[in-house]
Amino acid sequence: MSDFIPAPIKPVVAIAALEALDIRAGTIERVEEVPRSEKLVKLTVNFGDHSRTILSGMKKERENPREIEGRQALFVVNLEPRKMAGEVSEGMLFDIGYTDGVTPALSVPERPVPNGTRAG
Repeated sequence: MSDFIPAPIKPVVAIAALEALDIRAGTIERVEEVPRSEKLVKLTVNFGDHSRTILSGMKKERENPREIEGRQALFVVNLEPRKMAGEVSEGMLFDIGYTDGVTPALSVPERPVPNGTRAG
């Protein structure tokens, strides 16, 4: 990791841009294959008052994507639903590293919090 050089910081945005995102903690209850995709897996995530399907491109990033079942992580939940490989994703896993070419890691709360708890 000592060779890693962080990317330049993106341009400044108004706080309203951040406040527009709804980032919540949820527990990954199930990880399933997406048969028509070489990189996507389908996560079933519990947000306390409901569960939803969130697709994540981690099939090639982890030897066993099911290792994250039962883990709590952060998700962006107010994105427009997006159809990929015949499935619909109702949010986005908020992970760390992919954009920088680092093996992605889950962005997780410091300690367990109720599912559906908002970040920010």
